[in-house]
Amino acid sequence: MSMNVGSDSGDEDEVVSTINTTPLVDVMLVLLIIFLITIPVVTTSIPVQLPKEVNEVRETKPEDINISVDVAGRIFWNDLQIKDTAALIERLKKIAVLTPQPAVHIRGDGGANYESVGRIIYACQRAGIAKVGFITEPPVRG
Repeated sequence: MSMNVGSDSGDEDEVVSTINTTPLVDVMLVLLIIFLITIPVVTTSIPVQLPKEVNEVRETKPEDINISVDVAGRIFWNDLQIKDTAALIERLKKIAVLTPQPAVHIRGDGGANYESVGRIIYACQRAGIAKVGFITEPPVRG
């Protein structure tokens, strides 16, 4: 066996052109061990059934009815003001017999009384409307 102790010319400041991969392999093995230890801890937690939320864009059909309530409690059928709940029930009864039955969308003002919106829901129930929905605005992001 032989051993190369130095260069024959005496010049010991020779440039090494190879990359030392030992530190790279050490770091990769440490990361692999960390991941192998922490992944089972993350996946084995308390089993919980999380709710699924779907953000669907609903298209309004031309036959759908928009009923609005303003702050003062006045009821509007699209843009036409309805004088009272009895008149609203009569209009809804005419719509309830159509096939397919159109949906009723309620747009309640944020400052309106809950009683005003409740009267519209009650009128829809009395008229036999099967599909009633609420139109809201999403909260401001940021």
